[in-house]
Amino acid sequence: QVHLVESGGGLVQTGGSLRLSCVASEGTFFLNHVMGWFRQAPGREREFVAAISWNGGTTSYGDSVKGRFTISRDNAQITQYLEMNSLEPEDTAVYYCASHGSMWSWDNVGSQYKYDRWGRGTQVTVSS
Repeated sequence: QVHLVESGGGLVQTGGSLRLSCVASEGTFFLNHVMGWFRQAPGREREFVAAISWNGGTTSYGDSVKGRFTISRDNAQITQYLEMNSLEPEDTAVYYCASHGSMWSWDNVGSQYKYDRWGRGTQVTVSS
């Protein structure tokens, strides 16, 4: 059973930055799968934030974070990252790390239903 563990959340002021990390429990699995970040604010549906291909060569971002957030991965460390800059109160949410359900697949990476392993989430709060 592969586990994903997020860290790096916290409280930051508007305009600030945070870096989230997500460590996988198994390297071979991590190397073969697209990894993604989603977020969910209270009373709202889970929202796609970003995804990155297995080799890091392709990325995709949700419209609300384009130009401010950067996703990356270090396969040697079986870790993915989400660098978040110019944070706004609207970015306040629980951020989840997830892995795509199919190996070597870039299929519909923006849909939460394509991901079958999830971390427990890390809270990000942006104060105004």
